[in-house]
Amino acid sequence: MRESVRLAELTTLRVGGPATVAECVTTESLVATVRALDTAEIPVLLLAGGSNLLIGDDGFDGVVVRVSTEDVEIGEDGVIAEAGANWDAVVAATVAAGLGGLECLSGIPGSAGATPVQNVGAYGVEVERLLRRVRLMDRATGEIRWVEPGELGFGYRTSVLKHRDDAMVLAVDYALDPDGSSAPLRYGELAVALGATNGESRPAAEVRAAVLRLRAGKGMVLDPADHDTWSAGSFFTNPVVSEARVGEVRAAITAHVGEITIPTYPAPGGVKFSAGWLIERAGFAKGFPGPAAPARLSTKHTLALTNRGDATAADLVSLARTVRDGVAERFGIRLEPEPVTVGVTL
Repeated sequence: MRESVRLAELTTLRVGGPATVAECVTTESLVATVRALDTAEIPVLLLAGGSNLLIGDDGFDGVVVRVSTEDVEIGEDGVIAEAGANWDAVVAATVAAGLGGLECLSGIPGSAGATPVQNVGAYGVEVERLLRRVRLMDRATGEIRWVEPGELGFGYRTSVLKHRDDAMVLAVDYALDPDGSSAPLRYGELAVALGATNGESRPAAEVRAAVLRLRAGKGMVLDPADHDTWSAGSFFTNPVVSEARVGEVRAAITAHVGEITIPTYPAPGGVKFSAGWLIERAGFAKGFPGPAAPARLSTKHTLALTNRGDATAADLVSLARTVRDGVAERFGIRLEPEPVTVGVTL
């Protein structure tokens, strides 16, 4: 237990006020700690990699339970990782072991336990496609069991585990390809980078290297020396517009920027638009609002809100609201934040 820890030290956005932190390095200590705090009715914030989290400047009035469980068990056709295991290290270990499937998710900061909560995805792959099961603790009953993917209600960057605190992820189990082939390439930019065709597979190690290069070029691989990586990754999810509103949104975009090719993708419930494209076309360029601002859009990627060194959570909230409201005013689309927020309201 440590008191008065600045939570900015534990998040990739590097903002967040003080709290008491309990560090749990085994699943047994994690379960026991959370059970004890719940019994005592002390508020709990579970935190592992801190990469998809925006914590307010007042901190957290309770105990932050740091999930630092790191065991990884690699089998012939899959991997089981404890919740606190560094996600990119898990991906790297599977690729090194000759297993394919996770390589498109290389370079994503955070922990293994967060991947099913967020239904993490990148470059055409989402974790729900590879997940075999998740080990959960029911905080109301204390029951611990393995849960099948069908119980988790996966959607685009969400699951039934997101924005609730009655279940705690203890471990994740992924089914992988033992021949070392990548998942079929479904993302155009990555396929082009590899000189491959859509749907083709390549060696997982080759795909991982290409993904890391692409992500680094967008400031999406953590680097303490690069303020473009002091972020929560993509801050807004790509909006899905109902079929009934697509024509209206297209007309609003055309009225604002003229006739232009608008990148869209089919999605359950409608049509998916690119949040980064909308942000830039709404007038928010890379680096907005300028070099003097403590919180800015990344200079490499308009979808990332970044801390330039001394930003506060309030600075980031103000920037997020400005961008969100500007896109809504111009195009009639309200962008939704991807990070979990604690002690702040967007």
